[in-house]
Amino acid sequence: MQDPANATLAEFHPIHDARELTQGAIQARIVLDEQVYTLRITRANKLILTK
Repeated sequence: MQDPANATLAEFHPIHDARELTQGAIQARIVLDEQVYTLRITRANKLILTK
């Protein structure tokens, strides 16, 4: 068993590529418990998540 102090972040949390989530567009809708959020990639390559 690996020591948690030496584990990488990916071993504990899934990693998702924002460009895959948006399928090449600049935004995607994400649903959580019937609430819809918008994930947007800005021109400066930053991510904005809004409700």
